[in-house]
Amino acid sequence: MSKTLAKGLFLMLFSFIGSGPALSACDDEAKPQVNWASCDHTGKDLKNKDLSNAVMNGAIFDNADFSGAILENADFNFASLENTRFDGARMPNTRLVSVKAQGASFKNAVLDNSRLSRALLKNTNFTGVRADNANFYDAELESALFTGARLNNANFERSNLTGANFNQSILSKSVFRSARLHKTNFKGADMSKAILDESDCRGADFTEANLTKASFREAEIEESLFTGAILKDTTWSNYKRCRASSIGTCK
Repeated sequence: MSKTLAKGLFLMLFSFIGSGPALSACDDEAKPQVNWASCDHTGKDLKNKDLSNAVMNGAIFDNADFSGAILENADFNFASLENTRFDGARMPNTRLVSVKAQGASFKNAVLDNSRLSRALLKNTNFTGVRADNANFYDAELESALFTGARLNNANFERSNLTGANFNQSILSKSVFRSARLHKTNFKGADMSKAILDESDCRGADFTEANLTKASFREAEIEESLFTGAILKDTTWSNYKRCRASSIGTCK
């Protein structure tokens, strides 16, 4: 092989490698845009770190601590986050699709516009979270805590919220279509204009909730509690529109 041909092949190979996607470097320090894809950082202390735009899809962060961290636009898709702490973290526009985060804590975190569809979030703590426009489509949220959370326009369609607690939360215009809400607690929640069509609300507790203009079309509401609930212009399971004076009972 001539030297000219060999040199040409080398340059082509170098150009190909250089143009490919950056490989993850698991030993890199915590910083914005770090690539930790598929890395194992079990138990890692990342409190108050700036990891905005970081790539962490498929990584393992079980029992890690992201409390107070900046995670805006971070990618955690398919990561393992069991018992991981995100308390007080700033996570707008974060991608958490199909993560395994059972027992994780997002207390007082900011998750506006984040995606958590098909995530495993059983027994996860979202107390005081702010997650306007967040997407929880088809997520597993059994026994999750959302006490005092703000979730305007959030999407919980087809999610499993059996035994979840939304006590005193704000859920205006949120969507629970075809969701499992068996024995879910919505006491004192603001659910004005929420959509619960075709959902399983059996045994759910809507005591003193604001359900003004909410919709329950074809929902299962057997044994649900509506004591003191505001049902002004609410659309009932049989498509009946409740009177403006309805409180506790659809009239």
